[in-house]
Amino acid sequence: MKIGIDASRAFLKQRTGIEEYAYQVIKHLRGKLDEHEVFLYVRKWSSRKIDLELPDNWRVKKIPYVYGWTQVGLAFDMLLDPIDVFFSPAHTTAIIHPEKTIVTVHGLEYEHCPESYSVYAKLFHRFFIKKSCAWATKIIAVSRNTKKDLVDIYNIPKKKITVVYNGYEKGSSEAETKKINEGPYLFYVGRLEQRKNIIGIIKAFEILKKQYKYQGSLFLAGNPGYGYGAIQSTIAKSKFKKDIRQFGFISETEKWNYLKYADVFLFPSFCEGFGIPIIEAQSIGTPVVTSKIGSLNEIAGNDEICVDPYNQNDIAQKAHWLVDNPDFRNSAIMKGKENVKRFSWEECACSVAGIIKSCQ
Repeated sequence: MKIGIDASRAFLKQRTGIEEYAYQVIKHLRGKLDEHEVFLYVRKWSSRKIDLELPDNWRVKKIPYVYGWTQVGLAFDMLLDPIDVFFSPAHTTAIIHPEKTIVTVHGLEYEHCPESYSVYAKLFHRFFIKKSCAWATKIIAVSRNTKKDLVDIYNIPKKKITVVYNGYEKGSSEAETKKINEGPYLFYVGRLEQRKNIIGIIKAFEILKKQYKYQGSLFLAGNPGYGYGAIQSTIAKSKFKKDIRQFGFISETEKWNYLKYADVFLFPSFCEGFGIPIIEAQSIGTPVVTSKIGSLNEIAGNDEICVDPYNQNDIAQKAHWLVDNPDFRNSAIMKGKENVKRFSWEECACSVAGIIKSCQ
């Protein structure tokens, strides 16, 4: 069987959610498809090299086209050189595709939070993801909540969808992490955009400073996204702007260092398909405050740390309890470490490999 995998997002230098998923699944699929030919489709003009040692039965196909890479370049290649099964780790497939096609859907956030997307982005995602789900033989949903959305919003048959949880890349060991000598702080990592509720985080931080006399800082790490101008304006107007620091995109080592020594990791997003940073923080023993809506409470595995993301007082109060109540904090940490046992890239890739092989 000839298997094609869209690897166009997997080998970017700065990976976020979907790109990390593509990279980790491809990394852990090695050795699980040995009896088949595997083709990785990548962008010809990309400067990023493949940093994985590939099995002998794997080949890399460089597809040209700067624009229309999926719908023109990839589609044309699959037309000229047909494959038996195509797997897209990132929402969409080409309009020309094999009969047996698998797509992973990471969430329908643009349907739940339309105000957090440009008109173009909403229309683009809605058209291609909906079409890809209709074209696909099988769909992988990264959470039960995402599966429910696909059924309720796009009328996709339940039997077509399999829930396969994401994993997480285990962080640095205690010996490798370096103490952050900048006083106490709250931490957020992810894209700085409207959908992630960054303004709500800032407002909650102000409540912590005013009402609960929190002595620490707020550290925000990640590249700017949609609505970043309003976030900048909110910081500029804050009475506590000197205590709010932005780092931009940070390395994996830096991320784990900041996660490890944070008082609390804040992730009260308005909508997420999964939320890998939650389990990363839990895995390293950092308490989390996240949302009780969408998939986040499903992934967090502890209702006690979930809040109404639209209620900044709720966010602030929960963070305060985690900082000032040792029993509550220790309980959240222990429950978090137990929760992360549910998630593994190895198990994720095993499930994906099983779905691919079932197309024979």
